[in-house]
Amino acid sequence: MSTAHTETAAHGHGAHDAHDDHHDDGPVSHSTFKGYMTGFVLAVILTAIPFWLVMGNVLGKPSTTSLVILGFAAVQIVVHMIYFLHMDAKSESGWNMLALIFTIVLVVITLAGSLWVMYHMNANMMPMSVHDMKNMP
Repeated sequence: MSTAHTETAAHGHGAHDAHDDHHDDGPVSHSTFKGYMTGFVLAVILTAIPFWLVMGNVLGKPSTTSLVILGFAAVQIVVHMIYFLHMDAKSESGWNMLALIFTIVLVVITLAGSLWVMYHMNANMMPMSVHDMKNMP
């Protein structure tokens, strides 16, 4: 036995174990040209429809149009995650999905807290009328 082989055998590693340090949890989902083109076409459609809704004033009410655009944006985020980032519940043994869910929870908490604070600051501020402003020194 050579010295190098004796050292690896003493540490419990064989010569073929050098590649075992990289733990592969399964096949990685790599997309094909067809998959990328499907994602691209969906992204273009999900961009063109809201653009048309705004430019053509199709829905009339700005609040309705805004909500529909937000819906299209959410769907487009999912399309990008699936077709371009290759995220699903199986990739990386679910750790990608867990990290995504954690990020979404943090963003929702941050946005909801910010909106709550801004609403209550606006509601609790002392109102000033034009008459009060004229009498200020």
